[in-house]
Amino acid sequence: MQLNRLVSFYKTMGDPTRIRIVFLLAKGPLHGQAIAGKLGLTPPTITHHLNKLRDINLVYQRRDKNTVYFYLNESVLKQQSSVLAKLADKEEVKKMEELNIENQKVIDNFFTSDGKLKNIPAQRKKKLMVFEHLIKGLKMGKKYEEKELNEYIKQFHEDYATIRREFIINHYMYRENGIYELNPPEMWAKIEG
Repeated sequence: MQLNRLVSFYKTMGDPTRIRIVFLLAKGPLHGQAIAGKLGLTPPTITHHLNKLRDINLVYQRRDKNTVYFYLNESVLKQQSSVLAKLADKEEVKKMEELNIENQKVIDNFFTSDGKLKNIPAQRKKKLMVFEHLIKGLKMGKKYEEKELNEYIKQFHEDYATIRREFIINHYMYRENGIYELNPPEMWAKIEG
């Protein structure tokens, strides 16, 4: 769990209109005009709120011919609500603190002071920690051409092909027709304790 993701989620959900949209989408997918009509708001207002909900991966969209339908990402909703319960659990808090300390040690060991990756760890757990650190500089929802992604990775390590491949293998990103995009964090390979 990353604190900034948790804060971002609850900040975004701190708006009554967004809660009403989530409530509507919990019943099933709707297009923007239907949501606007049910809530008595203008389509641009609904678009604004849906974009905010998409930023936290709570809503995703699918196109059906000329209509875009919005869906509730129920797994994100369940995961984010369970995080608060975990924060009250002392054992869970202790595990998270230990993982954060271990994560920082791995980052310190595998990166130079100027941010270059010394080498790719052999141990899976450390490798995933390194990749999550690298992925932080990429934007959710942005589409990256292969050349652009290669240039980004080269800032950290010369073996961009291996790292790019690992991003796909570990579900940090998906590739379609040479275009790369970040997956929601819930799909990323899990760092086991």
